[in-house]
Amino acid sequence: MALGFFALALFLFLGLDSEDGYASYATASSSSEGVEITYGSVLKLMHERSKFRLHSHDVPYGSGSGQQSVTGFPNVDDANSYWIVRPEPGTSAKQGDTIKSGTIIRLQHMRTRKWLHSHLHASPISGNLEVSCFGGESESDTGDFWRLTIEGSGKIWKQDQRIRLQHVDTGGFLHSHDKKYSRIAGGQQEVCGVREKRADNVWLAAEGAYLPITESK
Repeated sequence: MALGFFALALFLFLGLDSEDGYASYATASSSSEGVEITYGSVLKLMHERSKFRLHSHDVPYGSGSGQQSVTGFPNVDDANSYWIVRPEPGTSAKQGDTIKSGTIIRLQHMRTRKWLHSHLHASPISGNLEVSCFGGESESDTGDFWRLTIEGSGKIWKQDQRIRLQHVDTGGFLHSHDKKYSRIAGGQQEVCGVREKRADNVWLAAEGAYLPITESK
């Protein structure tokens, strides 16, 4: 496991942009507590109830939008479950800044570089709002915007906090449940959007490489 995190940190060191031309990351496992999450960090989001990780891969949906599919993945050790935390474009937020409850963020799939996205297409199994991956480094729109809210008294996003992500355009909360795919993504469960707050739309930041907080100059 330690070797895997070292490899991830090395990849990020070489592959992500930084104002100084380099980046330093602190790795964390799902047992770490209190690590503050910042823009530029790479992490896995764990569905609280099922413990599945938010996941994507270069496989399109066979219905709905036909965009890149998003699922819940049962295993911890999978490179397709890493997401880069990015700010909303046009704001003053920068890499290394902490993230307050109520902030709009974007999640970029590390492997395919597409954005976590939603819209009014129906999800394949339950018929709720479809959640997909779409766009790329230079292609992002409001369909990629998610408002992060912390459940409880916390004000700054930390690894051990329960959160919800509400899609700005549709109002749907990022959601998963025990409805599973049986063929192409066999054993993986549906991820979708629902407009009501439910126990099944709570997530936690799990494994990842967290970019240290940028100090004010």
